Amino acid sequence: MANVRRDRFLRIAESRTNKILKMIKLLGNCSNRAVYEYESEEIRKVFQAIDRELKLARARFDEKDSDKFSLR
Repeated sequence: MANVRRDRFLRIAESRTNKILKMIKLLGNCSNRAVYEYESEEIRKVFQAIDRELKLARARFDEKDSDKFSLR
């Protein structure tokens, strides 16, 4: 059972990570000022939103069962 869950994690995490990396590269294409027009404040907001979601996702992996009582 544990191997099935681990294999599923590896498959899904790899796939989703590759999708995220591809989308970040595509977002970088928007930096071409010959094609796009944007303000620095807009870019700040874009990366602020990405940073916020990344921190939230990371925290979910770092979470412990903090609401459970234990004497250990």
